[in-house]
Amino acid sequence: MTFSELNVDQDMVDALAAKGIIEPFPIQAQTIPLALDGQDIIGQAKTGTGKTFGFGLPIIQRLGLHPEPGVQALVVVPTRELCVQVFEDLSQAAANRDTEVVAIYGGKAYEGQIAQLKSGAQIVVGTPGRLLDLAGQRLLNLGNVREMVLDEADKMLDLGFLADIEKLFAQTPATRHTMLFSATMPGPIVALARRFMTRPIHIRATDPDEGQIQANIKHLIYRAHSLDKDEVVARILQAEGRGKTVVFTRTKRAAAKLVEELNDRGFNAAAVHGDLNQEQRERAMAAFKAGKKDILIATDVAARGIDVDDVTHVINHTIPDDEKTYLHRAGRTGRAGKTGIAVTFVDWEDLHKWALINRALEFGQPEPTETYSSSPHLFSDLDIPAGSKGRLKATPAVKTESAPRSGGRSDGGRSGGRSEGGRSEGGQRSADTAGDGQPRRRRTRGGRPSGTGAAETAPAADAPVQAAGTHDGGGAEHHDGNSAPRRRRRRSRGGAPAAPTA
Repeated sequence: MTFSELNVDQDMVDALAAKGIIEPFPIQAQTIPLALDGQDIIGQAKTGTGKTFGFGLPIIQRLGLHPEPGVQALVVVPTRELCVQVFEDLSQAAANRDTEVVAIYGGKAYEGQIAQLKSGAQIVVGTPGRLLDLAGQRLLNLGNVREMVLDEADKMLDLGFLADIEKLFAQTPATRHTMLFSATMPGPIVALARRFMTRPIHIRATDPDEGQIQANIKHLIYRAHSLDKDEVVARILQAEGRGKTVVFTRTKRAAAKLVEELNDRGFNAAAVHGDLNQEQRERAMAAFKAGKKDILIATDVAARGIDVDDVTHVINHTIPDDEKTYLHRAGRTGRAGKTGIAVTFVDWEDLHKWALINRALEFGQPEPTETYSSSPHLFSDLDIPAGSKGRLKATPAVKTESAPRSGGRSDGGRSGGRSEGGRSEGGQRSADTAGDGQPRRRRTRGGRPSGTGAAETAPAADAPVQAAGTHDGGGAEHHDGNSAPRRRRRRSRGGAPAAPTA
């Protein structure tokens, strides 16, 4: 099946094809035809199954090729990262029409978002807090919204946004077309749907009780020692065929510590957590998506915004709190029908958490395998090359050979090395021969000999010959190219001039 067969406008089909998106996912195939007809929909599907285009293509098409300026569609999401992701997807689909999409979320300056609203953006993707803030300042008018979407509704509930969602619904017309998407359907979400939707059709892409543990993801559960975890992670990152990798930690501090540790070990890692400002988080996410960084360390807050198809490994540095969080973390890999690997570390004190997750998801592995960075099964399970260590080998620096020096080096009167106490830059003592045949220490200035007479400036028989142009061979003054003649200073003993040498 193609998007054209679902009656999607050709300009959007072309826009998706330009990004390599040709065939719809099951949730899209079931949702798009109904949504195009204005049917209210409750879509239930696991994250990563293509829900964004399932609701995005219909609302863009229903607004028309040349929609009037002003907010006519509202998409509410729980997190900033997901807001950016949905905004990018909708902008991509609407690339060939006069529809403007704007992302409204906290952590960014108001001015740019307000300017886009005033310029007439028709589709708003936003988080509840910032949306209500701008609506309260009368900078965002929701009175003309014809299309409304609530995405990741169960996450909204978990984050305590239910009251804010009700306020947003209350500011939109009752005749709007409404779609709600959620991975699970807890009671409060069902009640919300009944209150604000009109005869919605419930669509399940897959039975929610089946296939929770995706068959295309290999799950490995290890009981690991906290002091050995970083070493284990570093070896997993050297597995054959490893592509982009997401490592989840429980706390912001652990994420910051781990990204520093991995970069110190020679890996290319970035982090996304709450202690970073929004610009830093977006930069890290963009670098990961673009492949400039192939390892992303994240806390659960950022998890739902990581919508990247080529993640090969997910590593739970700390065990998730429950089975839902586990599924959301593991769902970062094995997307778009590809295979993936999910590795989970269980600390001794967290075995009770694993027991609950194991029972809920029916893993059939009540006892995680005790694992260390040197365990043979770690290498075989993950296809890690034998002998891999926890630190990448540094690329040896290329030694550049310096040109051989000819005698007393002089380049325009300058020397690259210091000369102190009569030592030349090579560390050899510089001496000239006096009339009695005894070596005499020569005072140098900036690595350059300062002669005391005509005889001193002439090289001794066994002294290396200086490069041409460094001195005049007699008692004439030294010159540096175009510079004025240098004044000679004679060395004196006790105030009397030294006797000239023979």
